[in-house]
Amino acid sequence: MIQQTCMSRQPWQLPFLAEAEEVAGIRNVLRVHLRLWGLSAQTEAAQVCASELVGNVIHHVGAGTPTTLAVSMNGTYLRIEVHDPDIRALPTLMEAAPDAERGRGMALVNAVADRWGVLLRADRKVTWCEIATALSSPHGHGGGVRVTRAEEMITMYGAAKAPRTASRTLLNLAAAEEAAIDVIADLLHWLQAHGCDPDEALDRAQRHFEAEMLA
Repeated sequence: MIQQTCMSRQPWQLPFLAEAEEVAGIRNVLRVHLRLWGLSAQTEAAQVCASELVGNVIHHVGAGTPTTLAVSMNGTYLRIEVHDPDIRALPTLMEAAPDAERGRGMALVNAVADRWGVLLRADRKVTWCEIATALSSPHGHGGGVRVTRAEEMITMYGAAKAPRTASRTLLNLAAAEEAAIDVIADLLHWLQAHGCDPDEALDRAQRHFEAEMLA
C-alpha cells in the first residue's frame, strides 16, 4: 500500500517580526501549507491558534519582537509552535470578561487545540499547541474507509501496469495519481460497454463526493 508514504509532511519554520500586520500573512501561509499537507480540515483551528500565540508575543513581549512560527507533525497531531526570546513573559490561561479586549488568547487556544504548553530554552520560549487529525500515521492520509479502499485499488492497478522488471514496492504520489486517473477512465469504459451513461455516473459520483465532504 502507499498509505505510509503518500504525503511527505516535513517540518518548516517561518521567522518574522511580531507585528499586527504580519498575522494575516501567517494565516495565509498556514492555509497554503496545510492544504498541501492534506490537512485543510485543521486550517481554521491552526489559524486561530497561531494568531493568538503571535498576539501574545505582540501584547506581552512587544511589537517588533523577532519571532518564529514552526509547524510539524507530532505523531498524528499537527503541532504549531511560536518561538520568542522572552523567557519571563509566560502565557497564562485566564478567565476574561466577554467584552474584554485582551486576556482571551490562551482561552481560545485551550478551546480549539487538543493540548498546549510552554517550553523554556536557554535563549527562547516556545509556546506550542497540538491539533488532532484523522491521519493513520504522520505521513499517512485522512479520508476514512473510502480513501483506504481507493489506495488499495490504485496500488494493485499500478503494479499490474508496471513492467515485470520494475519494482513492485510502494508507488510514489505522481505514479499513484496517474494510476487513479487510469482507474477512473477504465471504469467509464466499463460503464459504456454495459449500456450505462458515463457522464451520468460521473455526475452522481461528484454529487456523492460533495455531499460526503459537507457532512
